[in-house]
Amino acid sequence: MKCIRCKKTACVALPSHHSGFCKDCFPLFFTKQVETAIRREKMFTHDERILVALSGGKDSLALMLELKLQGYDVTGLHIDLGIPNSSEKARRKVEAFCELHELNLRVFEMEKWGLPIPDVKKHVNRPVCAVCGKMKRHHFNRIAREEGFDVLATGHNLDDEVARLFANTLRWDTAYLSDQGPILPASDGFVRKVKPLFRLSEFETANYAFLKGIEIHSDPCPYASGASFTHHKELWGELEYRSPGQKFQFYQSFLKKGKPAFANLEKEIGDELKPCDECGSPTSAETCSVCRIKAAVKASKEKTE
Repeated sequence: MKCIRCKKTACVALPSHHSGFCKDCFPLFFTKQVETAIRREKMFTHDERILVALSGGKDSLALMLELKLQGYDVTGLHIDLGIPNSSEKARRKVEAFCELHELNLRVFEMEKWGLPIPDVKKHVNRPVCAVCGKMKRHHFNRIAREEGFDVLATGHNLDDEVARLFANTLRWDTAYLSDQGPILPASDGFVRKVKPLFRLSEFETANYAFLKGIEIHSDPCPYASGASFTHHKELWGELEYRSPGQKFQFYQSFLKKGKPAFANLEKEIGDELKPCDECGSPTSAETCSVCRIKAAVKASKEKTE
């Protein structure tokens, strides 16, 4: 296959785009997709401060580098989950990446906050991945709000978004379906959230990271074995292989036809939000779920000591 742009030998084939790119032209394609996402969805401007959630994986680091290269005011936020061995490796990758590219980095340590993920796994009778995700989202939003950032950007790619949409549809989860999309405007104590990689697949982001020489943390989380999210990605990967372009078509059709209906329904039946009595984060109860989890872990640990 020849590169569709310069006619050299292509190294990245993209069946969903009926094209391929060489190592020099593919990053230009990636940049164009990110620029298009930001412009069409009106995600942010060069005058705004952007907090980028950094896990150490290919997607978040690729996003951080790309936004810096496009001239945006970015600061990274890494949450150290306190998982033995795993969290230390991820943190080192993030710190080395930010130092190499002269990027601002903020690190929040769950252990110093009093709730490392191993304690959650031991003392909370709920799937640890769901609780971990809830706490990360809580702190991403809290820190962005408290430190005056205009927008929070995450590295969710097309595969992530389709797998999440599929899971929410299987449950007909109205609240999540009403909010899902590449941009969630600021409201009720939540900062604006954006996903500039939503037009790009995991394969495309991985190739960008490789071609840019980004050193990533690729070890799987030791607690994530058997997660349904991974299985949903595999199912959609098979469908995409057989019918290139199905992921993007499914997602775009939902944004155009499905999301507005769920958003209207949520306005009618959704709970009213107010500040948490403990931390001030938006919640529909007196105390938010994260503060309740923290209190439950503390009580359980006191009983066993």
